[in-house]
Amino acid sequence: MLTKPRPIRLKGRSFLALSLAPELPFEDWLAGLDDLAARSAGFFLRRPVVLDVDGLDIDRADLRTLVAELGRRNVRVMGIEGARPSLLGPDMPPPMSDGRPASDFEPPAEGEVDEAQALAAVETVATASGSVPATASLVVTEPVRSGQSLFFPEGDVTIVGSVASGAEVVAGGSIHVYGTLRGRALAGTAGNNAARIFCSKLEAELVAIDGFYLTAEDMEPDLRGRAVQIWLESQALKTGILG
Repeated sequence: MLTKPRPIRLKGRSFLALSLAPELPFEDWLAGLDDLAARSAGFFLRRPVVLDVDGLDIDRADLRTLVAELGRRNVRVMGIEGARPSLLGPDMPPPMSDGRPASDFEPPAEGEVDEAQALAAVETVATASGSVPATASLVVTEPVRSGQSLFFPEGDVTIVGSVASGAEVVAGGSIHVYGTLRGRALAGTAGNNAARIFCSKLEAELVAIDGFYLTAEDMEPDLRGRAVQIWLESQALKTGILG
């Protein structure tokens, strides 16, 4: 007896991605990218990237070479924006358009710390055996607004305010939110499976630790609106009510 095949379900999703806007000559721009990677290890780790080449006078070979150079730097290009159809082909990332703008930022110069840009220098402490790196941390005293992406791969992030719906906080260590967590929180992104997520009021769209995640639909209903901690145990996220 033949059975009717199950229909293929297609779902719409909206994701936050980093948009890279290279400048000519590419050699100089790539050198600047290498400097950023040296100062902020893991900046592009597991990070979806859209390459914006709008207005650049380049040919297909130039674009292919640029994508290859980014790949060698572990920058994953998920799509290309602003490219003429003649520049693209089946061996290239697909064209993308109509992205919703978010806040632009430029990484700080070496030794500078800019809270709003979510990058900081690693602190050091002196010990009897010499100077060794301490766990870096970032304290954000302003709310993270919808459309903003706060990215700090060096360590823990503490947010004194709230995280709005449509916002994203990505940390190499743990995430502490003293207000309401409505957006997405991704902790332990540099392979730290001991990282945790704490919030005073859970209304999150998605939480993740070291690549393991829970969506709002996966969370227990009695956790909503409560003070919660989230941790990773046996390759599964665990949740507990605080207080």
